[in-house]
Amino acid sequence: MARGLRDMNAQPRATLGPTLFISHGAPTSVNGATAGCWRALSADLVRPEAVVAVSAHWIEDHITVGRSPRPHTIHDFSGFPDSLYQLNYPAPGAPGLADRVQALLTKAGLDPQGDDHRGLDHGVWVPLMNLFPEADIPVVPVSLSARGGPPLHVSVGRALAPLRAENILIVTSGGLTHNLGALIPGGTVAPPEWVTTFQKWIHRALVERRLDDLIGYRARAPHAVQSHPSEEHLLPLFVALGAAGEALIADQVCHGYVYGTLAMDAYVFS
Repeated sequence: MARGLRDMNAQPRATLGPTLFISHGAPTSVNGATAGCWRALSADLVRPEAVVAVSAHWIEDHITVGRSPRPHTIHDFSGFPDSLYQLNYPAPGAPGLADRVQALLTKAGLDPQGDDHRGLDHGVWVPLMNLFPEADIPVVPVSLSARGGPPLHVSVGRALAPLRAENILIVTSGGLTHNLGALIPGGTVAPPEWVTTFQKWIHRALVERRLDDLIGYRARAPHAVQSHPSEEHLLPLFVALGAAGEALIADQVCHGYVYGTLAMDAYVFS
């Protein structure tokens, strides 16, 4: 469950809101064990005016901003129970906020693009369906860039940071570990050592605010390449770090595993 947030919200509201990094896991996580943690987190959050969502499942050459006033629900997966394909998250879009996001990214020299038709992939709607189940908060999706690694995505977060003062919640969604070739099918399975070692290294680097080590994690963290054969599921974390700024406080609010090797950690940065 969320730790420390309820006490924080009992005080007068801070000038800047938090940013989130969520490990969304498989689409079945929408009703899985971690869903309860997301619902508990939702109870501790100040209701935002809108959400800017960065998902590991949207990657373009350039950072791209979704501008649809009514983004559709994307079922970007196969081989799962039929019931998952019936789920719909009809949150409205926010073209005006999308303009603001593009302007901030342009000011930072990031050459953003716009997409008038982009919907919400499962990296967005799986956690949001638990965080904000009424689907009445506008959502603007933002892509990752295939052309940049951690440094570029930290810059994306820094560009978006002013939104925190406008009660816009920045939600980034990926996975603390993501090696689909190493999944362990079946029920509850203890994670292998390489997963827990990488997970603990990331956690310590976050709470110690070692941004340089995190940016260089592929060379510095144990089992980094095994934990992330490709980087897209960790890149949203760097957007969250950039948006949090230099004085970030990392609060681990969810912890667990699915399929043995997918670490489901979530963090609030405030």
